[in-house]
Amino acid sequence: MTTKSTTNGRCRIVLTGGPGGGKTTAADLFRREIGARVAVVPEAATLLFAGGFPRSNDPLATRAAQRAIYHVQRNLEDVQSALYPERILLCDRGTLDGAAYWPDDEAAFFAEVSSSYEHELARYDAVLFFESAAVGGSSIEGNNPTRTETQSAAIALDTRLREIWSRHPRFYLVPHNASFVKKIMFGLAVLESIVAQHDRG
Repeated sequence: MTTKSTTNGRCRIVLTGGPGGGKTTAADLFRREIGARVAVVPEAATLLFAGGFPRSNDPLATRAAQRAIYHVQRNLEDVQSALYPERILLCDRGTLDGAAYWPDDEAAFFAEVSSSYEHELARYDAVLFFESAAVGGSSIEGNNPTRTETQSAAIALDTRLREIWSRHPRFYLVPHNASFVKKIMFGLAVLESIVAQHDRG
């Protein structure tokens, strides 16, 4: 299986993890740090739910939402890749996240979106996983009004997402830290290392 993104001329990195992990903060800070070298793909779920897309725990509604998120995510990545072919593409979540939120098994998710695990994983050159603060017993409350998960649900999602993404050969874990600042600084250092390795390669 190839792990080099064939649809982006530079480097495509996904930031993922359970709710309240700090990935959005890290993406924004990294963009500010290296400026025009990076293009950020915003989180599709936040865009949809903040825009009024209905949110419900009903399985039918969950499937509809995850289908929409998947297609918006793919198209957002494709648009940013087309607009900025020479930039590093930094994705706030990736297309495989939907498999963790899907109410059925992985196979059902991939059948629904007409894809495969291998195909979606190969879209990304590297995966940076920000462990949820809930895993360390800290609150996941933040400035994202679309977040509705409880602490226990956040831990379960973190576990499921890690199971899915850790199969990528370039998977990097940013573990929970009682100091959010130290955690983000560690994540940024890993990001810098990923980009440096890609530049040398």
